[in-house]
Amino acid sequence: MSDLNSSVRNEQISDTQSIADNTDPVALPAEEQADTEQTAGDQPEDVNQDNNEFVESTGPEEPVNIAALSKEELISMLGDLLQNRPVETIVNDVENIKINYYKKHKAEIERLRKTFVEQGGALEDFVVEDDPYEHEIKELLKKYKDLKAEYNRIQDGNKHESLEGKYKVIEEIKELITKKESINRTFQEFKELQKRWRALGPVPQQNAKDLWETYHHHVEAFYDYIRINQELRDLDLKKNLESKIHLCEKAEELLLETNVIEAFKTLQDLHDQWREIGPVPAEIRVEIWERFKEATSKINKKHQDHFVDLKNEQKANFDAKTALCEKAEELCNMEIHSNKDWTAKSNELIELQKVWKTIGFAPKKDNAKIYKRFRDACDAFFNRKRDYYGVFKEEQNNNLQLKIDLCVQAEALCESTEWKKTTEELISLQQRWKEIGPIHHKQSERVWKRFRTACDGFFERKAKHFSEVDTSFESNLQKKNELIQQIEAFQITENAEECLTKLKEFQRQWTEIGFVPLKFKDEIHEKYREVINKKFDGLRIDENQRSILKFKTKLEDYLDKPNGMQRIRQEREKCIIRLKQLENDIVLWENNIGFFAKSRNAESMIRDVETKIETTRKSIEMLNRKISMIDDIDD
Repeated sequence: MSDLNSSVRNEQISDTQSIADNTDPVALPAEEQADTEQTAGDQPEDVNQDNNEFVESTGPEEPVNIAALSKEELISMLGDLLQNRPVETIVNDVENIKINYYKKHKAEIERLRKTFVEQGGALEDFVVEDDPYEHEIKELLKKYKDLKAEYNRIQDGNKHESLEGKYKVIEEIKELITKKESINRTFQEFKELQKRWRALGPVPQQNAKDLWETYHHHVEAFYDYIRINQELRDLDLKKNLESKIHLCEKAEELLLETNVIEAFKTLQDLHDQWREIGPVPAEIRVEIWERFKEATSKINKKHQDHFVDLKNEQKANFDAKTALCEKAEELCNMEIHSNKDWTAKSNELIELQKVWKTIGFAPKKDNAKIYKRFRDACDAFFNRKRDYYGVFKEEQNNNLQLKIDLCVQAEALCESTEWKKTTEELISLQQRWKEIGPIHHKQSERVWKRFRTACDGFFERKAKHFSEVDTSFESNLQKKNELIQQIEAFQITENAEECLTKLKEFQRQWTEIGFVPLKFKDEIHEKYREVINKKFDGLRIDENQRSILKFKTKLEDYLDKPNGMQRIRQEREKCIIRLKQLENDIVLWENNIGFFAKSRNAESMIRDVETKIETTRKSIEMLNRKISMIDDIDD
C-alpha cells in the first residue's frame, strides 16, 4: 500500500494547484452548519420572497431615463423588454415602468381636476375619465406575470433534476472507496465527479442541508481512503482558510452598508460561497467560523431592527389615519342646514384630506381597508352635500329673479332728478336687496354689479349736481386749508390721550366743513391725509389703535369722492375675504395640534401653533372692528 501511495504522490504533487482548485470542502462542524442555517437562511416575514429565483435587471446597455418617458413610450419599452429580454433579467425595469406609468397617470388626473376647478367647476362634480392606455399596460403586465410564473416553474423542475443528479454523484463517490483499481485513476474519477457536482445547478432549499452533509461526509471518507499527501492537504486547507478570511472581511464590510436590505441579500451570497469552500485547519476552524458568525449575527440584527422600525412607523401611520377617519365620519353624520355651514364643513373635510396625504403607508394588511373607510366617509359627506344643493338651487333661482326685479327698479330711478325722494327709494331697494337670500356664485357678481351700477349712477349725478350749485365750496376750501395749517402747527406731547383727543377734534372739524370745489378736492384731501397721518404716527399709542384711526381717515376720504361708497364696499369685501382666510387658518392649526401631540418635540410645536393662533385672533378682532366701521357708514 505504501508503494501505491508513493506512485500516486508524484502525480498528485505535480498537479497540486489543479487538485486544490477542484477539491470540494469537507462538512462543516455540526454547530457551524446549524448557525449557518439559522442566521443566513431564515428571513423575516416582511421580506418579499416572490422573486428570489430572478436575477436583478442590469438595464439596457445605454442608461434610459424612465421618468422622462411618456406613457406611450413606457408601454412601448415594456413591450420591447418582454419581446427581446429574458424575463429573469427585467424585474427592476418592469417595476420602474409600472411605477412611473401610474405616477404620470395620477399627475394627469390632478392636472385635469385643477383645470376643472379653475374653470368654475365644483370639486365634487369632477369625474375621472378612463385611461385609453391602461388596458394595454395591464395586458403587458399580465404577460410578464405569466412569463415569470413559467420561469419559476421551469426553475423548480431544474432544481429537482439537480437534486437527483447530485445524489447520483454521491453514490458514485461512495463506490470509489470499494474499487480495486489504481489510486491515481480513482482520484481522477473523483475529480471528474467533483466537476459534475459543480456543473449541476441549485437544489430545493428544504433539501440543501441534508444534501451537503451527505456529500461532505463521503468526500471526507474518500480523503481518508486515498490518504492524500499531507503536504497537498495542508496547501488545500491553507487556500480554504485564505478564502474564508476574505469572506469574513467582506461580511464585516457589510456592517457599514446603509442599505440593510442590500446588505442582507449580499450576506446570503457570502454564506453560499462559505459552503462551497472546503475545510480549514482544525486548530483555526472554530475561530474562523466564530468570526464569520459574529458579523452575520450583527447584520441579521440590523435587518430585523429595520423591519421592527418599519412596523412601528406603519402602526403610528395607521393610528393617525384612524383618527382622520373618525373625524371624517363625525362630519359626515352632522346635521347641516345652511350654505355657510356646508362650506365650513367642506373646508374642514378638505383639510383632513390634505393631512391624509402627508401620512405614510399603514401596515399592508390594513392599508387598503383604512383608505376605503376614509374614502367612504368623504364620499358620503359630499353625496349629502350634493343632495342639499339640489334643493338649494331652486331657492337660489327664486332669489335671482327677485334681485333682477330690484335691478330693473333701480335702473328706472337712475335718471331721476327728484334727489330726496329717489334717494329714499334707492335706500329702500338696497335694504330689500340685503334681505333676499343668496344666489348662485356664477350670477352673484354680475347681478350685484348691475344693481350697484344703477345706484351709483344716481348718487354720482346727485353729487355732481350739488357740487356745481353749492356756492359755499370756496369758503369750505379756505376753511380746510386753515385747518391743515392748525394741524401742522400742533405739537405732539407726552400726554398721548390729550393729543389723541385733539386729533379727533381736528377730524370732526374736517368732516363738518363739507365739500370743496371739484378741481381742488383730490389735492386738499391728499394734503390733509398726509398731515393728519403724520401726527397720528407721532402718537405714543399702540399699533392697533393707530391702525384704526388711519383706517377711519381713509374711509372719510372715500366719502368725499363720487364713487366713494363703492370703494368703501370694496374695502369691506377685502376685509371679509381676509377674515375668512384667517378663520380657516385657525381651524387648520387647531386640528393639527391633535396630530402633533403624537410626534417628537410635540410641546414646542404646539406652543408655536398656539402663538400663531393668538396672533391671528388679534388680527381677526381688528378686521371685525374695521367691518363694523364700514357697516356704520353704509347704514
